[in-house]
Amino acid sequence: MTTAPSHPPPARPGPRIGVLGSYGGFNIGDEAILTCVLSCLRAQRPDAHLIVLSRNAEHTRTHHPDADEVVPWEGVSRNHVLDVLPGLDLLVLGGGGILYDGEARRYLRLVRAAQTRNVPTFAYAVGAGPLTDAEDRDAVRTVLADMDDVVVRDEESRLVLEEVGLEREVSVTADPALLLGPEPFTEAMMRDEGIPCGARLVGMSVREPGRAAEKLDEGDYHALLADVADFLVRRLDAHVVFLPMERHDVRHAHAVLSHMTAPDKGRILHGDYSPGQVLGFMRHLDVAVGMRLHFVIFAALTGVPVLPLPYSGKVFDFARRLGAPALVGVAREQAGLLLAEVDRLWDEYPQRREDLRSRMRELSVAARETCVRCGSLLDEIGEAAENGDACEAGQDDKGGDGTRAQTRTRAQTRAAGHERCVSEPRPLHA
Repeated sequence: MTTAPSHPPPARPGPRIGVLGSYGGFNIGDEAILTCVLSCLRAQRPDAHLIVLSRNAEHTRTHHPDADEVVPWEGVSRNHVLDVLPGLDLLVLGGGGILYDGEARRYLRLVRAAQTRNVPTFAYAVGAGPLTDAEDRDAVRTVLADMDDVVVRDEESRLVLEEVGLEREVSVTADPALLLGPEPFTEAMMRDEGIPCGARLVGMSVREPGRAAEKLDEGDYHALLADVADFLVRRLDAHVVFLPMERHDVRHAHAVLSHMTAPDKGRILHGDYSPGQVLGFMRHLDVAVGMRLHFVIFAALTGVPVLPLPYSGKVFDFARRLGAPALVGVAREQAGLLLAEVDRLWDEYPQRREDLRSRMRELSVAARETCVRCGSLLDEIGEAAENGDACEAGQDDKGGDGTRAQTRTRAQTRAAGHERCVSEPRPLHA
């Protein structure tokens, strides 16, 4: 594996900011989040040197030109990653759902390593849960307690952190992908996928059980979603298009197709598309029904009537904020209720359209708040560094043995600014 570009671009003069998450092309939702986080950081600090810690560095280099540098953190020497951390001015964790059993400790080991090297750390609208493993719970409780700011994307995540025993302020905003912009999905691309132009289209999203949805019974929800697909084919005279949000979804889409009585009316999107192109495809849909959180987010961003199928707390939480029906899960015995809700969704959407738009505007504002908070932390870091430099210069003038302040947490920042070197307040950086 190549661990660095052969000719890395020159470093930008601004702060060096690391971004750590489940990045590398494994999930369209995570890639959408990375796109939006990098866009936020670039807007806050145009001169920043942005370093992405990726699970697949080549994919990230190819698909995220906003990243100045990409460092692999899986399948490489631990020292290779640790060598990057001391040079950072800030390490951003997330966003996305990365604090759950079996995964949380992996990310938080790097966050803790950054903290021990006096690097400020910021949790960028992360998702949390399920968290039942003792080692993961301990890592979340101890590492997040020492972060400079912790922002989660939904109330469910805040409650999970509270239950784990985290004792600190936690802010709730919204998923970063709510700020994603669409890219064109052309008629030529539709033809390449074998999707008829001009026909009514229903988008569907299915997923594997996995660690985030261990209670799902595959045969059960495959048959249930096949019933929903067949119902919409008959009700709307529509074609059903399955949108895989990660590679494992393709197998489950085929399984649902195999249960349908009208499989000839179904298609699976097979191309390799960017998050913006998937969002652009949503504009061709007439209705959407799905399990994946970012499928639901993309549909809502486009103004498509969408019915979330909450397999986990994060989808249930977003459905609540969207004002969608409060379904309690994805189980075969709920077939009648689900079909009734799909029918009502189609009939009542014209009356609900403005309410959906209003809710999405509120969610977008909440998503931008994370970016603003990250910018404020960068302001504090920069101001503290300036105060530390001024203090060091003053001590040197007096023949003192001044050293630059290690101003890394909010409390340390205040201490550096007001105890080590008392001076007039400086303006925040632009």
